Amino acid sequence: MPDRSIQVPKTAKRGVRGLIATDIAAVLLFSGLGLIGVSLASQREIPQPSTSRGSAIAMARVGVFIGSRLTMARPIVTLPASKPSVLDIPAIGVHSDIQHLGRTGSGAMETPAPGPLYDTAAWYRYSPTPGELGPAILLGHVDSASNGPSVFFRLGEMKRGDRVTVTREDDSIAVFIVDEVRRYSKNDFPTKLVYGNIDYAGLRIVTCGGAFDESTGHYLDNIVVFASLVGR
Repeated sequence: MPDRSIQVPKTAKRGVRGLIATDIAAVLLFSGLGLIGVSLASQREIPQPSTSRGSAIAMARVGVFIGSRLTMARPIVTLPASKPSVLDIPAIGVHSDIQHLGRTGSGAMETPAPGPLYDTAAWYRYSPTPGELGPAILLGHVDSASNGPSVFFRLGEMKRGDRVTVTREDDSIAVFIVDEVRRYSKNDFPTKLVYGNIDYAGLRIVTCGGAFDESTGHYLDNIVVFASLVGR
């Protein structure tokens, strides 16, 4: 079975709710690990955003610009901690319960396992809760060989300005607006840009994309949606 994990350093202690520590972000790599996309050559083509090219350093500069623009254009809004329960993305028809995943015994980030929750979105519980200061991380499968399209099959169709809502366990609803939708090669994934510390309440939604490599059973790229909290 293909490896769908994301490796996290076993010595990392600071990757907890709040801000994700940069040292953890630096090694939360999707590269070459075939995250959340296991399929067959017969699989239908998934929607793709434009490819983001260039080094992680160049992309990090874009991230600084995005963060500055957000804090200048909008008041800084944050919410108290409350775990997420339901994800809604009207633009692509997503309405999903949210499971909470952590790390495996080997230190890898868990991904939705085969079974009844395979096609639901997941929150990485060592990231901030959606609405807290920092980058909350949601992930999910794009498809599977047995079930076809999964929860984030249409993620690449999302556009800047689309609305994302996360219902939380305290019954509050965190409302996010999409800032960017990017596609990155797993061999040049801008880890710090996606997972690094930010000065606002952000959301990162991640799945697989790009071409499907039949020889490895993995997609070659990742699709990442960047969004920021605008209210509740």
